[in-house]
Amino acid sequence: MQNLLNMPRVTIIGSRSMTNYGRRVTEQLASELASQGVVIVSGLALGVDTIAHQSAIRAGGQCLAVLPSCIEKIVPRSNLQLAQKILDNRGVLLSEYAVDQPTFKQNFVARNRIMAGLADAVLITEANLKSGTMHTARFALEQGIDVLAVPGDIYSKASEGTNSLIKSGAIPVTETKDVLNALGLNTKIISFKKPKGSNLAQQTILDLIMSGENSAEQLLIKSQMDVNVFNQTITMLEITSKIRPLGANCWAIA
Repeated sequence: MQNLLNMPRVTIIGSRSMTNYGRRVTEQLASELASQGVVIVSGLALGVDTIAHQSAIRAGGQCLAVLPSCIEKIVPRSNLQLAQKILDNRGVLLSEYAVDQPTFKQNFVARNRIMAGLADAVLITEANLKSGTMHTARFALEQGIDVLAVPGDIYSKASEGTNSLIKSGAIPVTETKDVLNALGLNTKIISFKKPKGSNLAQQTILDLIMSGENSAEQLLIKSQMDVNVFNQTITMLEITSKIRPLGANCWAIA
């Protein structure tokens, strides 16, 4: 734990029901920050939290996950394997709750103050106005911690929270260098590597996923491929670990 506290730390949080845009932004920022030795702090919740932790681990970085439950009972249970991966990658699970203590609804807001307090900066990648994420932003401001937000579509409710924060004085983030500047770190970063396919069909699918599409239905339509070619391409991309299944016939860059 002490080692992580001696490193630069950014809390990355946002909506549980994120859009493709929110997923893509979170993956890129968390990956690039982790590759620069920035510890990614989040809450192991579904949505942005999960993507931030997963992306940091894939980039070889370390995570600090603040739980709303006791460590022995990971919430949500679907992230039990992710919690283990955090530990396996020299990360830390943190909780203020004793063994077998029940998990109450108010725990989720209460842990947000810890996530804010552990950070050198709080980065919100996507959130609506009524998101619990806004509580964390308030806790950060009360503690004198910089709040950063990614601007989004002005017509999307999913970005109302981040756009509102920027209008209120949050630091806008459009690239990883903006976060590093806020931390006072060297802004020479290793860019997020664009995946390359072994043929035109594979590259077409990879480019579509990178643009935010992830459902097989939309990928098939927009790629304009024959169904058999499409299925073969998806299979080869998964076999070669260039994409990974998300469930419900959806895919993401591995």
